[in-house]
Amino acid sequence: MALSRLRHPVILRAPSLLRDRRLLAAAPSTFRSLHHVFEALNQIPDVDATSLRPLHFRLLSGVHGMPSKLQNGVRYFSSAEAPLHTEVAMPALSPTMTQGNIAKWRKKEGDKIEVGDILCEIETDKATLEFESLEEGFLAKILVPEGTKDVPVGQAIAITVEEADDIQKVPATVGGASEVKNLVSSQTDSAPEASPANISSSELPPHLVLDMPALSPTMNQGNIAKWRKKEGDKIEVGDILCEIETDKATLEFESLEEGFLAKILAPEGSKDVAVGQPVAITVEDENDIEAVRTSSSGNNVVKEEKSVPHYSPAEIRKTTGFNRISPAAKILIMEHGLDASSIPASGPRGTLLKGDVLAALKSGKGSTNISAIKKATPSPQVYQQATPTELLGLKSDGQQKDAYEDLPNSQIRKVIAARLLESKQSTPHLYLSTDVILDPLLSFRKELKEKYYVKVSVNDIVIKVVATALRNVPEANAYWDAGKGEVVLCDSVDISVAVATEKGLMTPIIRNADQKSLSSISAEIKELAGKARAGKLKPNEFQGGTFSISNLGMFPVDRFCAIINPPQAGIIAVGRGNKIVEPVVGADGVEKPAVVNKMSLTLSADHRVFDGKVGGAFVSALSSNFSDIKRLLL
Repeated sequence: MALSRLRHPVILRAPSLLRDRRLLAAAPSTFRSLHHVFEALNQIPDVDATSLRPLHFRLLSGVHGMPSKLQNGVRYFSSAEAPLHTEVAMPALSPTMTQGNIAKWRKKEGDKIEVGDILCEIETDKATLEFESLEEGFLAKILVPEGTKDVPVGQAIAITVEEADDIQKVPATVGGASEVKNLVSSQTDSAPEASPANISSSELPPHLVLDMPALSPTMNQGNIAKWRKKEGDKIEVGDILCEIETDKATLEFESLEEGFLAKILAPEGSKDVAVGQPVAITVEDENDIEAVRTSSSGNNVVKEEKSVPHYSPAEIRKTTGFNRISPAAKILIMEHGLDASSIPASGPRGTLLKGDVLAALKSGKGSTNISAIKKATPSPQVYQQATPTELLGLKSDGQQKDAYEDLPNSQIRKVIAARLLESKQSTPHLYLSTDVILDPLLSFRKELKEKYYVKVSVNDIVIKVVATALRNVPEANAYWDAGKGEVVLCDSVDISVAVATEKGLMTPIIRNADQKSLSSISAEIKELAGKARAGKLKPNEFQGGTFSISNLGMFPVDRFCAIINPPQAGIIAVGRGNKIVEPVVGADGVEKPAVVNKMSLTLSADHRVFDGKVGGAFVSALSSNFSDIKRLLL
């Protein structure tokens, strides 16, 4: 295997910034919030480009839904038992690397480390690379021994300290899960709990709190579109309490118990109500309604306030002035007109951080300094260059407000945007296109209408053609199982058809489309499309599907490329039909120019499922079905 040297992209040399770790040597009783720690670290000011390389911090998993993987690089922790130390994490030494093997340790525990020394050799998915040290110190502990396989990127592999005397002071628990758990639990304990309703259960009569339900697998929040019941109404089992707009459609929320609707906690029109958040309170006895209303008077929802970081003198050395200022702190000082010299700086080497300014604003210590505002205010020329509204000719606030209008996004459009972005980022798209002659299809459609009085659309026939091609090429009717890392073939051919609605794009499904007649497909798609536009689709009518069709043939669109709808592996983009002149072989075997109707088809496929052979076979099956359209009746 090739052995090459690759510097770990963290920090090349910044002892003046990173050695001063007083920010992290915090008392465990008062400095337990990871959010505060990493927010402060991210505010380290820029220095000369020759002394720094990019450093990115992410938080630990399990805290406010944050990513589960640590960013490549080093992490600083301190506790009451352990000295100041650095956790060296498994780096991402290639763009596709998610894990690596420790091939060999070049340094032993207790060895002196200089900047540029090789710590270990790491076997990646591409080659065996050398992992260089970016700081000097001593290798105190090796957490992942030589020969360890499949170490995830971001997992701590070693611990270093600055002083040789600190090597023996590093406890066995450092680098394990115990310290992380303590940090996470302490933040959880110190963080304010979001109580959905400002109601004391002890003060209420027997009652039931109704939470926002998860009405689809991908739903994490919803909007209260309409309350069907009012406060005080009698509720029977099966009664519709309200209509909830989910990420897929507007669904009805049925009551599972009888009683009385005592209090509505999330009023009609409430947006982005999290799944599990209380939306209403019911009681069994009608006489208890007034007691619930009285106890729940006032603010129903307690909004969680973001606490401003507060650091004690034991945690951080406070200074009366500052040597540097972070960009975020500079913006806040300019916006609020504060006197920067009166704000104590808590960052490394006297750096004024954003948290310092916020703390000053909250306490009212920051005084206004008009001269400082004038100095910080850019010149008219600079301001004109930096303001986009000036470039657009918007001179006054009134003109600027009238220049645009904010349109609130529906829950469906938000989810569509997120899923399309995820698809383009995580799915390798393969594009194959072909032109098919439409004349046999148009003749067949005309024949069905005149002889058999069956009216079907071009889209109905396209659905049948695609379904038949998937049946003929079963390898194309599959999806990629990321967990197993393999292709899974689907048992049935279920076609998702894109339908445009006012709230966004919906994809109702024609189940077992290859086994249904054209008239059945036509009737079913009309019914499903009507439900989609009315927002009345049931979950089983739009969830699932093995392949999608997006048809823009009714618009002046000749061809386009559609985005795959995960977890499906393919989607066909259908353009409009165009009359073109091309040579056609007549009955006498002579080529003659003729006018034909042609339509463009573009396949967007998951390259993990569709290789060139499968994609070519599927496109060939499509072309054959369009050229001999009557085979659909077989």
